[in-house]
Amino acid sequence: MKRWWVIGGEYESTRFEKIAPGKSEERYGPFETYEEAHKKWAERAWATVDDAHTRFRIVEEEG
Repeated sequence: MKRWWVIGGEYESTRFEKIAPGKSEERYGPFETYEEAHKKWAERAWATVDDAHTRFRIVEEEG
């Protein structure tokens, strides 16, 4: 069974390689369908649309 996570947060630069100092990576899920994960991704993405250092992505769980 596939499961998906929404992962991201505020990064130290727009290269999106390291979470900003004093911040934590945000994780939401697991979601049983991609559509559920996409809904959460859209919620977080639109809530932070004006912050160029914030990014969220959908990741399929390995296993």
